[in-house]
Amino acid sequence: MNQIDVKTLGKVAVLMGGDSAERPVSHMSGNGVLAALRSQGVDAHAFDPSERPLSDLKAEGFSRCFIALHGRHGEDGTVQGALELLGIPYTGSGVMASAIAMDKVMTKRVWIAEGLPTPRYKLLAAGQHAREIVRTVPDDLGLPLIVKPAREGSSFGVSKVAGYSGMLEAVTHAAQFDSDVLCEEFIDGEEVTCPVLGEGEAAVALPVIRIVAPDGNYDYEHKYVSNDTRYLVPSGLPAHEEAEIQRIVVQAYRLLGCRGWGRADLMIRASDRKPFLLEMNTSPGMTSHSLVPKSAAATGLSYELLCLHLLAGATLDSAVQHQAAAASAERSGGA
Repeated sequence: MNQIDVKTLGKVAVLMGGDSAERPVSHMSGNGVLAALRSQGVDAHAFDPSERPLSDLKAEGFSRCFIALHGRHGEDGTVQGALELLGIPYTGSGVMASAIAMDKVMTKRVWIAEGLPTPRYKLLAAGQHAREIVRTVPDDLGLPLIVKPAREGSSFGVSKVAGYSGMLEAVTHAAQFDSDVLCEEFIDGEEVTCPVLGEGEAAVALPVIRIVAPDGNYDYEHKYVSNDTRYLVPSGLPAHEEAEIQRIVVQAYRLLGCRGWGRADLMIRASDRKPFLLEMNTSPGMTSHSLVPKSAAATGLSYELLCLHLLAGATLDSAVQHQAAAASAERSGGA
């Protein structure tokens, strides 16, 4: 990895907190990133968009932002769009990729259209949460199944439903976080996650992490609070399985137009070892329990240098588009 001159990075805002359900997790991520960047000599400062207007970033001379926000108004394209208008480069995916990846149903539609494996699903939009509608979902998807908000993260609002009688309660719970509720085929098997760094053809997958949670219940408690969950990296999977997961994840990342970094969550079906994509996180957690730092560490990349590398890659959609156009023109001129 190239040496980075921190002086060229300027004054940096670590965006954390926000107003989503994931605000506490974002604070944990943001404070970790802030400490890491400062340890590398970066002029980094905490900035909570729910407490201050984003226009302060321009007024106070910030030259780039590390987005450690999660959930709504953090990784859904909205803050990315605001930073585009302000002309302040930021880490992670741009407006379109962020917006699509935040919406699990839209993400599935893209992946399915391109032939990538993801569990079968049914969307219950606002107005489709009545008992007589909800009770028919298992007829299509079978039981058990997973019910979750279409646009939320960190396992908020997620339920595993074992019988018809549990459907209405699960949908009602998910609808507290999003009016669109995703009902998804349950894949019985092992849960894994795989980070990606880079952009386009240069995007590369980091090592796969196999997640072993107590009783197979990888919920909010086991993600962020408990120390009982085990994260296995090396994953212990056969080499061909790990390589196939990495291949699928990079393809899924590129199809959504992601850049900078991301992390895909998957299930490996026990019956035939087939991997299924669940979702793509475009602003992954950076807490002490988080998975991207664990995977990066397995390659020898420390938490501090990972944060520095991501910050150095901060950019704008307009800059990426300009570079792509220039590269295309150069190729045409050389033909």
